[in-house]
Order: sequence, then C-alpha cells, then structure tokens
Amino acid sequence: MGLYQAIKKKEEKVSVIGLGYVGMPLAIEFAKFAQVIGFDISREKVEQYLSGKDVTKEVGDEAIKQSSAFFTWEEKYLREAKFHIVAVPTPINKDKTPDLKPVTGASRTLGRNLTSGSIVVYESTVYPGVTEDICVPILEQESGLKCGKDFKVGYSPERINPGDKAHRLETIVKVVSGMDEAALEDIAKVYELVIKAGVYQAESIRVAEAAKVIENSQRDINIAFMNELAIIFNKLGIDTTAVLKAASTKWNFLKFTPGLVGGHCIGVDPYYLTYKAEEQGYHSQIILSGRRINDDMGKYVAENAVKKMIQANIAIKGAKVAILGITFKENCPDSRNTKVVDIIRELREYGIQVQVADPVADAAEVKAEYGIDLCRFDEIKAVDAVIVAVAHDEITALKLEAIKAFYSGRNLQGMYELKEIAATSEAGMDEGRNVLIDVKGIFDYKHAASLNYLYWRL
Repeated sequence: MGLYQAIKKKEEKVSVIGLGYVGMPLAIEFAKFAQVIGFDISREKVEQYLSGKDVTKEVGDEAIKQSSAFFTWEEKYLREAKFHIVAVPTPINKDKTPDLKPVTGASRTLGRNLTSGSIVVYESTVYPGVTEDICVPILEQESGLKCGKDFKVGYSPERINPGDKAHRLETIVKVVSGMDEAALEDIAKVYELVIKAGVYQAESIRVAEAAKVIENSQRDINIAFMNELAIIFNKLGIDTTAVLKAASTKWNFLKFTPGLVGGHCIGVDPYYLTYKAEEQGYHSQIILSGRRINDDMGKYVAENAVKKMIQANIAIKGAKVAILGITFKENCPDSRNTKVVDIIRELREYGIQVQVADPVADAAEVKAEYGIDLCRFDEIKAVDAVIVAVAHDEITALKLEAIKAFYSGRNLQGMYELKEIAATSEAGMDEGRNVLIDVKGIFDYKHAASLNYLYWRL
C-alpha cells in the first residue's frame, strides 16, 4: 500500500512545518481528510493557535477551534508523520541575497526526526536547485538516511494570496513535482485530497522551483512598468488612473496598477532568480531594473507629499502627517517587508512627525519590527497631511468628508467656495487646502477637489 492510501485511511500522518500564512491553511485543510501535525518553532504562535486565535486571519478563529489538527512547538512529534510539508518563509538579506536560514533550519529540524519511508515536500519559494542541492544533503546528514532509498523529496510551490478571500488554497491549481515517478504520483494524490482546482505535474523539481520564482517576478516587472508610467505622467500633469482606464478598454491590455510592492513574495522572489542567474554569469537587466523602480516608490510618495505640503504653504519641519495603513497589502495583518515604512522613514528625514493608524495590522509585530506604535482613527488630530497607503476595507470605507476631521484647524476647512477657487490664483487656491496623498487611488479626484483637498495619487 502506497503512502497516499495510508494517509487517506488515516494510518499515516501529514506534518506541516511552519504555521504562517501558507502553513496554517494547509494544516486546516488537510486535517479535514487526514491526521495532521502542525509544527512551528514559535511556542508563542502555537499557544495562540491552541487558544483558538488565528494570528494570520487566513482561516479564522472558528476553523482553528474546530480543526482536528494537532499543533505543537515540540519537534519530536514530527517522527509520527510520513508526509512532510515544509512551508517556512524565504526572505532576503540586507544585501538582497537569498536568506535560506529558515528553510535550512527547518530541514535540520525535520532531518533529526525523519523516519524511513517518508516523503518531504518543500513549498517555500526558492531558486532552482535549492531542494536537491541544499536541502537534501541536510536531511541526509541529520537523519542518517539516504534520499531515494530511505526517503524521497518533492517541491510544490505555494500560491496562497494572503488576504484574498476569492483565491483560496483549494481553488488555485497546485503545481507538484517529485524526484521520481513514484514520488510524484504519491505527492500529486495527497495534494488532490485538498485542492479542488486540481494539480499540475511539473516535469522536475527544478522546473517547479523555477515556475514559482518567475510568477512573482513577472508581476513585479508589470507593476514596475506601471510605477514608471506614474512617474512620467505625474511630470506631464496627466492622471495615471484615467490613462489606465482608457487603455484597459482594449481586450489584451494587462490590468496592472501602480503602487508599493512589499511583502515576502513579490518584493523578494525576483532577487532569488537574479542571484541564481549571476551565479551562472548572467547579470539581469529587466528584472533588476524593475526592482529598483519598485524599491524607490516609498521615497517617491514621500517626496510628493512634501511637495504638496509646500504647495499648501505648510512648514515642513515639525509638520504632522497621518498615514492610514502599514501592512504590505490590503486586508492582511502582515507588515513584514512593507514599503509603507519607506514613506515613514523618508518623511522623518524631513523632520516630519508621523502618526500611523492601521485597524488590520498586528500591532505587536509592527512595534517589534519597526518601533512604531499604532494609533486609532479617532486619535488622529491636527495633522497637516494624510497619506492613504493601504486599501483595507476599513480604510476604503472612510468618506472624504470624514477624513477632514483629521486635519488641523489652520487648514480652514471649507474656506473656499468652488467659484471662488476658480477665480483665484494657483497659489491662492492651494494655500489652506487639506493635503491628501492617495497611494492606492481609492478616491475620486474630482470629488476630492470639490471638498477643497489638495489631492495627489500615483
């Protein structure tokens, strides 16, 4: 009887190593069909799961409370499983090179507890060759077992989109690969237990690794193009959103928008690919150019906020700015590698005081990672400018009329009637207006102008 059949009959267990935005949905979904051990090295995180709290907000508290999955921070329980899924993050170092410590550390932990007859599947985003050239030797060294004889490996790139309620684990086609046909067959069948959209069997582990790393690289390049367009159109005095709306009427126009590119996927994965390319003697041109554009967008937003404040005759040093949203994407509590922090740092370089409100972010994580104390919306008072940085539902629900309450009295809300504005000089129009920077293009600029906002968006 194959491993798949044993798992289906609940005679063998599945382990998920790394209970974050990728691992937790996997553990919860597999637990509906199999015996599951969910392991994470963070005791604090596991204890929150055991108390029924979903710190990722990906599956919900109730799903965790009702799940039959066994959550633990003790590695010894990994010995009870035969099918292991490694779903740990793969960040980058300060010099933009791959940081493989999480995945090599997980390999050591698993290796110490690996038993004969097991299959190990990596889901972490890596460059081609990491699974077989780096992880397998660690598993062999720590376990004393031989890959291909005592255990087998595969790779199945994660495709979870944090915060996305439409594209879920079970509704996204899963790419799977194995070191040989037998391993691939078992891996495919095990994943088919939970993936309703079906699986795609890649030709090799390296092909699957490469497929994953180019998915986010492609998106990164397309967003970089949009960001470059935003910079050009801003210089030309043309509204980028209006241009994109017009262009998107063509059937084959790709609907990307400008914005901040952060997080632990799109802003990271391209560096894994270019690192491997440089090892082979090829220096990337398009990929790294796109990365440079996207990495500079936080500074660009901050600079334009300062320009608008000067335009409104606001003294820059000592000015107060409120930023709405700090996570790397909408409706997701994760603030790791968020580019909103680049806006904050740049504003502080000008001597500007910054308040940050985010109803979705993990406040403890933000404090630990960046030393920033989050505030509530009702605590924002007397600011000189507002930057809407993240399109959380709670933020997009805010009306322009309500945002006016955040500003200082010296901006003289409603001091101009529209007909008076039209009759004044440009300087007169701008002085005293409320500066609003809309990074995500949430609001209608005509409506903003009618409410006396000095409005700017990418």
